[in-house]
Amino acid sequence: MFPVRSSTARACLLAALTVLTFEGGRAQTPAPETPPAPPVPPVPGQEGQRRPIPDDLLGDEHVREEFGVNQFTTPSIRKLFEMLDGLGKLSYDALKRPISRQTPSDRVLVSLGLGTLIADGFLIVQCEKVEAMEDVGRALIKYAKVLGTGSRMNRHTQSLFEHSIDGEWDKLRTELALTQADVEAEMVQLRDVDIAHLVSLGGWLRAFEIATRSVHDNYTPEKSLRLLRKDIAEYYLMSLEHLSPRLQANASLKALREGFQVLVPLMDLPQDQPMTQEQVKALSDQAAKLAGVVTGAMKS
Repeated sequence: MFPVRSSTARACLLAALTVLTFEGGRAQTPAPETPPAPPVPPVPGQEGQRRPIPDDLLGDEHVREEFGVNQFTTPSIRKLFEMLDGLGKLSYDALKRPISRQTPSDRVLVSLGLGTLIADGFLIVQCEKVEAMEDVGRALIKYAKVLGTGSRMNRHTQSLFEHSIDGEWDKLRTELALTQADVEAEMVQLRDVDIAHLVSLGGWLRAFEIATRSVHDNYTPEKSLRLLRKDIAEYYLMSLEHLSPRLQANASLKALREGFQVLVPLMDLPQDQPMTQEQVKALSDQAAKLAGVVTGAMKS
């Protein structure tokens, strides 16, 4: 892969950056930046309800602690996407999806969708498709604005464009991780930790859809072993089952819980036993169905 450095690409992306920064600033006056408040602990009596986050999904602590994010919050979407590194070269044309200009009205779907967009950003970075960053950046601003973190997202979007113009892929990964951590910190301060979990869940759904599709299209027994992360699926299923009562009746979350109840048994295999291509297809079909709960709503 190669960084995009042509003067034409640079000029186009800088123009898009100017428009995005202006629109974001016009839509929401940035509040004075203040240090994040200490993380809010779980509601008394609920501390033991969530499963521990799998160790390899914990983000870089110096990044997340900077934003007041700690063990009360969520798996890192960056870590989720790093699981794809062993799958080889990803086909962006096969795995991309259209980014709609519409934003769901349901805050739950906005939260899930924001995580999905961050994962889309990681796919762009993984495939070094700088020209695709504009649509994702524009959507990130809209979704973050609905959640009340639009002013924070503006600065991240500017950095995303600057790093993509220069082909600085490692810095782009870090900036996307900071995007999640910043949203999490805001949700923690607002005592809305459930929303932070949903952002992470949306990221995992998209990453897992990409992983299963990629393995199915380029099957090898060794690659199939990377999909057997029942512990991650169980973590998210339990997180869904212990959301606050106000979210339990949400139709999309009900559909996700039911989908996870189908997904988990498909992953109930010995960790050292490769999946057959037929088993991978079944997993991929279910992953697409789960991700479609979110991405389908993002189109309407």
